[in-house]
Amino acid sequence: MSALTVDHSPTNGHEWDDLVRIWQETDAPEGCKVEIIEGIVTVAPPPSNAHNDIADLVQRALYEVIPRHWGIYQTLGTAVPSRDGLYIPDLAVAPRQVLRDEGGNFIPAAAAELIVEITSKSNAAHDRIKKAAGYAQAGVPLYLLIDGWAPGGPTITLYGEPQRDVYRVLDAGKFGEHIALPEPFGLELDTGEFAEN
Repeated sequence: MSALTVDHSPTNGHEWDDLVRIWQETDAPEGCKVEIIEGIVTVAPPPSNAHNDIADLVQRALYEVIPRHWGIYQTLGTAVPSRDGLYIPDLAVAPRQVLRDEGGNFIPAAAAELIVEITSKSNAAHDRIKKAAGYAQAGVPLYLLIDGWAPGGPTITLYGEPQRDVYRVLDAGKFGEHIALPEPFGLELDTGEFAEN
C-alpha cells in the first residue's frame, strides 16, 4: 500500500476540495482501490478471490430483501469530509436517487443505509478502526465488518446505533454462524459459505 500525506493545517489553506482533487488525480493500476483515510490518500491492491467471493455472497443475499429503488454498489465512493475521509466500501447499499442527485464520483456516507467492509490483510486496521469511526460519525445506520483477518479467527460483526464516532455492536459471530440484520433488511445472513482468507 502506498500513501500520499496531505497537510491540512489552516496555515496551508488546504480544503476538502483540494483533497478530493488529489484523490481524483491519483493514478493507480486498474483494480486498485484509492481512498482517503484521515487525510491520507491510500492505494490498496485488488482484493483476493476469497474477498470477492464473500462480497458476491453478501450482495446476493441483500438483493433478496432490499427495496427495488435501492442499489448495492461495489465501487461507490462514500465521503466523510469531517474526518478527511473518502472511502470505497466493498458494498454500499443506498437509494438509487441519491446517486442520481449527487452525480460525480461519490455520495455523502450518511446517505448509505448499510456499509459492508471485508478486511484484507493490508487494510484490516483501517476497516476495524478508522473507517468504522468515520461511518459512525457520518451516521451510517448499519456497518457490517467481515473480518477474515481477526486475531482469534475470521469474524463478522454488525454495528449500529452510531453515536458521534462510535457504534454499538448489534450482533457478532464467527464465519459459519448467522448474523441478523434488522429492518429495513430483516435478513438472517448465513456466513457458512464464507471462505477463510
